[in-house]
Amino acid sequence: MVRIWAKVIKENRIVNQFVYENFNPLDYSQFNDYLMEICSALDVATPVLIKTHIFNYAKYNNVKFIAEDFLEPIDFDKLVLENALL
Repeated sequence: MVRIWAKVIKENRIVNQFVYENFNPLDYSQFNDYLMEICSALDVATPVLIKTHIFNYAKYNNVKFIAEDFLEPIDFDKLVLENALL
């Protein structure tokens, strides 16, 4: 089961959040699909996903996307995805 807590943070405050759930086992090859669904639910642009992001999520159970990770301008400071199943 996959459960990811996504938080949109602006000025050190959570301005929007969403818990993504998928009942299939975690598959890092589908992490981009998870990210696209999360961003769609939060109504934010989808950041560019690189291998380092996936490694950070796998190793530290969270990943942060900052303004440089987005192709479009954003009106928040960062998007944080955190593993909700620990």
